Amino acid sequence: MKHTIRTEWKGKMAFEADINGHKVLMDAPEANGGDNSGPGPKTLQLVALSGCTGMDVVSILKKMRVEIEKCNIEVQGEITEEYPKQYSSMHVIYEFTGKNLALDKLEKAVRMSEETYCGVSALYRKAIEVTSEIKIFES
Repeated sequence: MKHTIRTEWKGKMAFEADINGHKVLMDAPEANGGDNSGPGPKTLQLVALSGCTGMDVVSILKKMRVEIEKCNIEVQGEITEEYPKQYSSMHVIYEFTGKNLALDKLEKAVRMSEETYCGVSALYRKAIEVTSEIKIFES
């Protein structure tokens, strides 16, 4: 299988990607010559990780019959000081809300995503350290 996207320059520092008919606008802050009309492409790497692992975890938990009310994912990326500026590490924080959530099942779902299913995480782990933690909130 092959995925292909197309990206068009929209002026100044703005680019619009067409991903299977979905438009994603990327831009730079005004200080870097843009209009700040969209996220920068580097931060979209964090978005890709959060979405990929999030979809895995929610799907796995459904199969395990674990009922969650909310699942929020925060991804923190440490950027190098030298060029090319890139992420040197990422930390994923899984926040689950629900009643009597079993930590062992949440950990298993996260581990399965990280070790088996999340292709974004698998790629990133070849280049940088990716860590995670789980937070549970009772509803």
